[in-house]
Amino acid sequence: MTLQGKTVAFLVAPEGVEQVELTEPWKAVQDAGGTPRLVSTEEGQVQAFNHLDKGDTFPVDATIHDPDQYDALVLPGGVANPDFLRTDPDAVKFVRRFFDEGQPVAAICHAPWTLVEAGVLEGRRLTSWPSLQTDLRNAGAEWVDEEVVVDLTGTSPLVTSRKPDDLAAFNGKIVEVFAS
Repeated sequence: MTLQGKTVAFLVAPEGVEQVELTEPWKAVQDAGGTPRLVSTEEGQVQAFNHLDKGDTFPVDATIHDPDQYDALVLPGGVANPDFLRTDPDAVKFVRRFFDEGQPVAAICHAPWTLVEAGVLEGRRLTSWPSLQTDLRNAGAEWVDEEVVVDLTGTSPLVTSRKPDDLAAFNGKIVEVFAS
């Protein structure tokens, strides 16, 4: 499967993204021929974390205010990353636009918090880090404890996974769903 000609936005906050949940899906998109773009709320660089320890920094390619067009969206986790994004109305609007346009979205670990705020989970089936299950159910979603879940019931295909240990399955489904 190829993502040739497809541009995938990776939306992250200026600080707090879980590094491996950014870098591994990024590599999967690149390896499938796609073009990943790091999108944030601010220009400059983002600070990644390896759990609670600072990791590497990564240059931002575009902000949520840039008019770039994307074919799909990946929301990496980390606790602080989606917690920041869900409190930024422009970031929430950026995410909601993918659902409004029927484009595929993938979220791992704590990232579905941003989807709760975007109001796009009613009737959807997904997974996440276990501590989010009540929030997701309260948002109208069916939460399940599975390695990777692909939900095709809404306007946008939605791929979700629980944690970094699920990245191999998550990355495989991202490529499969984003390519179709």
